[in-house]
Amino acid sequence: MKLNQLADNPGARKERLRVGRGIGSGKGKTGGRGVKGQKSRSGVAIKGFEGGQMPIHMRLPKRGFNVPNPKKYNELNLGRIQTAIDAGKLDVSKPLTEAVLVEAGVVRRAAKDGLRLLAKGDLTTKVSFEVAGVSKSALEAVEKVGGSVTVLAAKSEAAE
Repeated sequence: MKLNQLADNPGARKERLRVGRGIGSGKGKTGGRGVKGQKSRSGVAIKGFEGGQMPIHMRLPKRGFNVPNPKKYNELNLGRIQTAIDAGKLDVSKPLTEAVLVEAGVVRRAAKDGLRLLAKGDLTTKVSFEVAGVSKSALEAVEKVGGSVTVLAAKSEAAE
């Protein structure tokens, strides 16, 4: 068999039907949409409409709650901080704040409500942090190597 002999099985590819292209095509005039009414016109999407019956998304019970204005933190893992310390980007003699981490390029930009410390990765250097939030396991990991974490008050809307 040669490359020029390769072909699809008969009927594997089907031509697209061009609707509304004359009476001889078999799909002319109304283009298979029937006659009149909302669904015969363009730009109609009656999704979730069940002919006046209560739609399923309204019949089913609702669960949960969405906080209307949740806190938006920058999340930072300890492993990423250790990598930056090993690369010489961070000075561990001073406390690491969000501004210091943004300047060093460890955090991309200052988040709306501050920085939250998470425990993924290993921290081997003694460091002190000043952050808006910290997970329990991250706090334990920092304190295990002799570091400290100061949790700052969340930024208020009036301060901005």
